[in-house]
Amino acid sequence: MEYKDPMYELLSNLEQIVFKDKQQTMALNDKPNAFSEFEQLRKSTGLKIDDFARAMGVSVAMVQEWESKRLRPSNTELKLMRLMQANPTISKQLME
Repeated sequence: MEYKDPMYELLSNLEQIVFKDKQQTMALNDKPNAFSEFEQLRKSTGLKIDDFARAMGVSVAMVQEWESKRLRPSNTELKLMRLMQANPTISKQLME
C-alpha cells in the first residue's frame, strides 16, 4: 500500500476546492518551474519575509534559501503558497 503524506493530501484537496472554477488544463510543459512560481507567489502575498516564513511554518533562513534559488520549495510548500495567494486570510490565520 502506497503511503500518502496527510499534509500533502489535505493541501491538494483544499487546492481543488479553492481553484475549482479555474481551468487546470495546463500541459506539463507549460507549468512554471518551482523557483519562478515561488517568486510570483511570494511577491503576491505582500508579506514581510519573517511574516511569510511564520505563515509557511519555516524559518526565515529557509525562505532566504528559496529566494536565492539554493533550495527548491517542496510541492506541499508550493501548494500552501498557492492557497495563501488565493485567499489572503489564510496567511493571517496561519500566523496566529
